[in-house]
Amino acid sequence: MNKNLLLGDEALALGALHAGLSGVFAYPGTPSTEITEFIQLNTLARERGVHSDWSANEKTAMEAALGMSYCGKRALVCMKHVGMNVCADAFVNSAMTGANGGLVVTACDDPSMHSSQNEQDSRFYADFAMMPCFEPASQQETYNIIQAAYDYSERRHIPVLMRLTTRMAHSRAVVSTNTEAREQNTVHYPENPRQWVLLPANARVRNEQLIADFAQFEADAVEMGFNTLTDGTDNSIGIIACGIAYNYLMEQFPNGCPYPVLKVQQYPFPRALARQLASRVKRIIVMEEGQPLVEQRLTGILDTPVKVSGRLDGTLPRTGELTPDCVRLAVGLQPLPERAASQTTVPRPPALCQGCGHRDFYTALNNVIHTYGDTARVFSDIGCYTLGWLAPFHAFHTCVEMGASLTMALGAATSGVHPAVAVIGDSTFTHSGMTGLLDAVNAKAKLTLCISDNLTTGMTGGQDSAGTGRLEAICTGIGVEPEHVRVIVPLPKNYEEMERVIREEIEYDGPSVIIARRECIQTLKRHAAKK
Repeated sequence: MNKNLLLGDEALALGALHAGLSGVFAYPGTPSTEITEFIQLNTLARERGVHSDWSANEKTAMEAALGMSYCGKRALVCMKHVGMNVCADAFVNSAMTGANGGLVVTACDDPSMHSSQNEQDSRFYADFAMMPCFEPASQQETYNIIQAAYDYSERRHIPVLMRLTTRMAHSRAVVSTNTEAREQNTVHYPENPRQWVLLPANARVRNEQLIADFAQFEADAVEMGFNTLTDGTDNSIGIIACGIAYNYLMEQFPNGCPYPVLKVQQYPFPRALARQLASRVKRIIVMEEGQPLVEQRLTGILDTPVKVSGRLDGTLPRTGELTPDCVRLAVGLQPLPERAASQTTVPRPPALCQGCGHRDFYTALNNVIHTYGDTARVFSDIGCYTLGWLAPFHAFHTCVEMGASLTMALGAATSGVHPAVAVIGDSTFTHSGMTGLLDAVNAKAKLTLCISDNLTTGMTGGQDSAGTGRLEAICTGIGVEPEHVRVIVPLPKNYEEMERVIREEIEYDGPSVIIARRECIQTLKRHAAKK
């Protein structure tokens, strides 16, 4: 065995490579980005030709991985939790098709919303799709479980979900790893090709099989050993600790927890083990990162009347990440005074980088928009340019989810709002904005789309952007008139020209596109350093 100091993301990536991975398919999103980046830089992955190019969005990533699984090879899909919304169609239906080569979908959830719009819990997607889910409690278990997940996927012919959360993904620990990697699978096709064609006649048969298999998945969650029930000396309470919450719990009891503990790392939730725990204790505290999925389900699972506590009754905070301190309070221990100082940090509000092209674009856009008075509306999107909502720019009015800027502007334009302006980044445009532009073209809507093109995926560290060098061709191919696809260079010396172009396209009676193109200041520095 080798020993490596790894992030949780890196432990997952290395475990997948050692399991015989043939391809990773992903769209960058914190806290999942480092999984794909680790594989892209890994020597073994390069020697074996493991696919690791970024996908245009999470849906295309999921579908490409499903295609690789169909061909018998092992595939990995990576995304942040809100990416599960984008790939949901393919994800849910992949439970119906099943898997041929091992297929693991990794969702990195972001409780406390460090860089996200919500706190959604990806375990609900696995439950909804009737798909097994693994939630490791440590970096070592992440490395071990991902390899077991591939074997399980192929043994049960089902995709599986791996769930990490921010602290697991972005904290480091020493991990013991294999010295040799498993060989990649050879191409081979499914034994039952019928179930991969989801016509209603086939899907109804497959649905019955999936329901039957789900009972087996639950039995496996008890028998495989990732979920464990340990006794304690004090049966006044029992604790169910899911994923990283188990680490937080054990930190409070360096000599061993005195209470019975059910450690949960594999779903469907092991009801048999929960009933055993309930039969021994007077009260159960559920510790789970994210939403109270397990806590809510226990009421209908337990045979004996046991009080259940957790996030819903205030024993633990209803929102945000769990911490060792809040877990400590939940089990009746006093807070540690030496930790108090560490809880006070100087706030560092985010801001656009000095020298960023988004700054100059927003300055020019504001100068024009303000001349239209209070009726003008600017709709923005997800990316580093979203920071333009903050002072001193306050440059737009809405930001909902990726791709929404354009279609919300379309809705406003068809409501009679003028000007209706959409601001979107180059990577977000190719992720989920192109179809909105097609709707605008078909509706002949009087709106202006501003693509702030910094030639990269800037918010997540400078990954390749799918549309780099092709944005003008994409927009004219969708149907925007070529003379109304304009390119500006956002620099202070160009303010007069920029404002003239913005005003001309706002006044055009139809859909128009302005591409504000200037390389991200951070990637520019890195490119200069390499040269």
